[in-house]
Amino acid sequence: MTALRPERESAPYGGEAAYGGAESFEAEDFRTRPPADPPQQWYAPPQAQPQEMDYSQGDWYGRRDYAEYAEPSYEPRSRTPYGEPFENYEPTAYQAPPPSAYEPVVHEHPSVDSAQEHPPIDEETVALRVEEARRLAAEAEAPQTPPAPGGRAARRKAARRHGRHGGALGAQAGSGAAHGPDKALGAAGEASAPLSRVEARRAARARKPSMGVVASRAIGEVFITTGVLMLLFVTYQLWWSNIRAQQQAGREATSLQEEWKSGKRAPGAFEPGQGFAILHIPKLDVVVPIAEGISKSKVLDRGMVGHYDENSIKTAMPQDKTGNFGIAGHRNTHGEPFRYINRLKPGDPIVVETQDTYYVYDMASILPVTPPSNVSVLNPVPPGSGFTGPGRYITLTTCTPEFTSKYRMIVWGKMVEERPRSKGKPDALVQ
Repeated sequence: MTALRPERESAPYGGEAAYGGAESFEAEDFRTRPPADPPQQWYAPPQAQPQEMDYSQGDWYGRRDYAEYAEPSYEPRSRTPYGEPFENYEPTAYQAPPPSAYEPVVHEHPSVDSAQEHPPIDEETVALRVEEARRLAAEAEAPQTPPAPGGRAARRKAARRHGRHGGALGAQAGSGAAHGPDKALGAAGEASAPLSRVEARRAARARKPSMGVVASRAIGEVFITTGVLMLLFVTYQLWWSNIRAQQQAGREATSLQEEWKSGKRAPGAFEPGQGFAILHIPKLDVVVPIAEGISKSKVLDRGMVGHYDENSIKTAMPQDKTGNFGIAGHRNTHGEPFRYINRLKPGDPIVVETQDTYYVYDMASILPVTPPSNVSVLNPVPPGSGFTGPGRYITLTTCTPEFTSKYRMIVWGKMVEERPRSKGKPDALVQ
């Protein structure tokens, strides 16, 4: 037998005195003790009845009798645990938590399988519940419009009057016009009150464009068409006219050289528009025919260079012993043979090739700007050219600035060599 702890024998606990002394541990004869009152019995033992197992919920106890595990059924008590009579007790209904409380449990540890501990939630059902809750909340917060007094007829008249003054009915008429002139659809797509004839006519007029809108559309189309035509015209002038003029000038030069080889043409008087020579400017890589006259349609616009003849201002021919051989050409568009003559420097060669002779000129001076009426630049001894006496000169004229015809640019040259074709090309064309 294990001895008592020392603290049990100490004074605070009373020692043996606390238990009635040494005699207190003697056995008591239970036969001499009077019988006690029987204890009050609070429940009756259950009458177990055999029940069949519901295997749809799982047989957790095997195929044994379920009565063995039945719980005892308690008799009703006369009072609640709080001391109140059962007659005044009202049970509180169970309040289910909101759908937001049903949230999946997220485990921090990746090894834990949350799908086994918590079954998956039917998300479709949850979504429908959430939408239902939102709809109910929106209906609760939306202001309630009191019905119009006076019954159904008065409310119908008020709705029509509200639509005539541009209210909700007018807005619905615009959205429901596609469904017919007599009925309109509201914002939610439901049919509203039918429109009267006057309202239907007003809605039809509102859908038609006004005269101002029609006029602005027509003016816009005119401007767009004009812009497209101007763009096509500029493209023709700056690109296509050069291609056509260069092709025509090339054919004319080839035909002229073939006639020289066959001996069909002899030097003499030429008709307007007839080619009689070829101009070479080696520095600018220009090879272009020279035709009689300065007609725009017959000579200049066909990519050729024109000679000032008796129909304009009579100038000398290259074979003349003295005089000024004046020629003109486009600076822009239609072949633009004189576009870069402003780049010529004194001493640059200018060669005129005829049927039997090469005439070589050296560039002498340039007059950048002069009025179109200054015809003195074509005199036998032109002023401002630096020439002091009669001689054999050449004058090139063109428009300036580029893409305009406001002024003229003049380039002068002086003949330095007359070489027969039988002796071959001059050095200026060989190099």
